[in-house]
Amino acid sequence: MTPIVLLKRLTFCAALIPAAQLAYRAYTGDLTANPIEYITHKTGDAAVMLLVITLVVTPLRRLTAWNELIQLRRMLGLFAFFYACLHLFTWAIVDKFFDVETMVQDVFERPFITIGMVTFLLLLPLAITSTKGMIRRLGRRWQQLHRLVYVAATTAVIHFWWGVKADIREPRLWALALSVLFGFRLWWMLRARALSRS
Repeated sequence: MTPIVLLKRLTFCAALIPAAQLAYRAYTGDLTANPIEYITHKTGDAAVMLLVITLVVTPLRRLTAWNELIQLRRMLGLFAFFYACLHLFTWAIVDKFFDVETMVQDVFERPFITIGMVTFLLLLPLAITSTKGMIRRLGRRWQQLHRLVYVAATTAVIHFWWGVKADIREPRLWALALSVLFGFRLWWMLRARALSRS
């Protein structure tokens, strides 16, 4: 087994841990006094975490020159979308009982839900076009489209920040991580332009 295959399998198993923990706690009846809120928070946390980790892949690949790491990015992105779907479905089906009128009202009147819905709509085309067939069909446009992941990660962190009631330490850490990642991308772009001019 090659190192990248082993890493992909370990990453796959690690990405399933939040879902496995939720399933185990549901089975043992240990979803706290407010299970809907607990599931909503845990699935949202996992989605944000995996989105940010997805953005770590390219800088790590460039710093280590291990180009095969890029194979992890699509899987991590799809797991982020998976948890975003669980997050949305918990709110829409379990919390709101699919009351469309109430949900629409929440989207328009509660900013953190508005930005959360924007995040999901940004992730949706990325998930749909993540297949090898779509990558071939879109060509260069695929890369342009998938730069939306930076916008989606930003809006996801904002959604998290606006949604917490008091303790903003965790969303602040994710915001800091995003700032570092954006700084790396900017530095790399400026360096590439400088090299092309020389």
